Amino acid sequence: MSLTFDNCGSGLAGWLGIWMGTAVAASAFAEELLQPDLAPPTGPTRQTFVVRDAGGVREAMGRARPGTTILLRPGRYPGGFHFRGLQGTAEAPVVLGGLDPEDPPVIEGGANGIHLSEPVHVELRDLVFREASGNGLNIDDGGTFETPARNVVLRRLRVEDVGPTGNRDGIKLSGVVGFLVEACVIQHWGSGGSGIDMVGCHDGLIVGNVLRHTEAVAASNGSGVQAKGGTSGVTVRRNRFEHAGARAVNIGGSTGLEFFRPPLVHGTEHWEARNIRVEGNTFIGSSSPIAFVGVDGAEVRFNTIYRPQRWAIRILQETTAPGFVACRGGRFTDNLVAFHSASWSGGGVNVGSNTAPGTFLFARNWWHCMDDPARSRPTLPVPETDGIYGTPLEFRDVGAGDLRLAGSSPARVAGAEALP
Repeated sequence: MSLTFDNCGSGLAGWLGIWMGTAVAASAFAEELLQPDLAPPTGPTRQTFVVRDAGGVREAMGRARPGTTILLRPGRYPGGFHFRGLQGTAEAPVVLGGLDPEDPPVIEGGANGIHLSEPVHVELRDLVFREASGNGLNIDDGGTFETPARNVVLRRLRVEDVGPTGNRDGIKLSGVVGFLVEACVIQHWGSGGSGIDMVGCHDGLIVGNVLRHTEAVAASNGSGVQAKGGTSGVTVRRNRFEHAGARAVNIGGSTGLEFFRPPLVHGTEHWEARNIRVEGNTFIGSSSPIAFVGVDGAEVRFNTIYRPQRWAIRILQETTAPGFVACRGGRFTDNLVAFHSASWSGGGVNVGSNTAPGTFLFARNWWHCMDDPARSRPTLPVPETDGIYGTPLEFRDVGAGDLRLAGSSPARVAGAEALP
């Protein structure tokens, strides 16, 4: 079933209905009738709403049920949408997207461009979020982890110019279980925020995205991807980070105890992040592309790290309340690290207090000091297994931002391209 909502904020006046191929309602606001799209009799009825303004978006979202697709025509829409309790199914999600992926609609302004609370099986795709004052996109569990947001897909979104100052995020996820963030471009979020900020999120994949900020922000504050507040089971794979905050990937962090999801249980061990994997990514700049902060197990492997501004890695503990384990169990393997001696502090690894650096593992990484290869060996908290120091990495075209390796490079066994 396909319907059109144009300027229909006043209720059902703007809708065309079809049931089994027969028109049952018409409206002066209805612009066109699209080809019916009905699921098999045993499945949910599919319906598509095409909208062109904010009123149409709200009207269609209010009518959404499993199998509903809402498509926004190209143009500009005021931000500040908030939708609660959207319910799709695995076979029939609720989809909100752009009608024309080549000319996606732009959602401008608002505290949040869109805020979804307690969505289940919902997909957002082919949308642009711009100049939100708080967060470009905010998805949460409505403040209670008993009803988390579940099975959320974010695909081909562009989020930009958020804030611009303070703790303002491009995409903010709180209490989301089962999620995919794919093929998005996120740039210029708040100076103290994150491109993608996860608080108490579980079982997610962040893949094929570009996150970029300015060199000034990358030298001082913020993060590209942050996983904290009890976040677990998240993979960050094949993304590109360009000056994406001081910590391009902040595995862990510092969270108010009341915001952990699930809630902390007295007498048990706590952590900011657990079972996080960062693999196949390319990092340019940042004070420290990788930070382990209050982690209980995380793996960073097959990444390419180019010109970090102080360290390649930080091992920190910011949450020291009773029950929190010392940052432990990190693995850093099969990575390429190319750095300049003038931007390399403390041997490239910063270890803070209240951590357990002896539990970390380093293996098969390639380290190259570009201006003085003899200084390529980092200062690690534990001995590295089979590390390579000082061998030129032979990037294809650094000036053009192409950090793939030349075919002749002996380092092709490591780094982003070598991810199995």
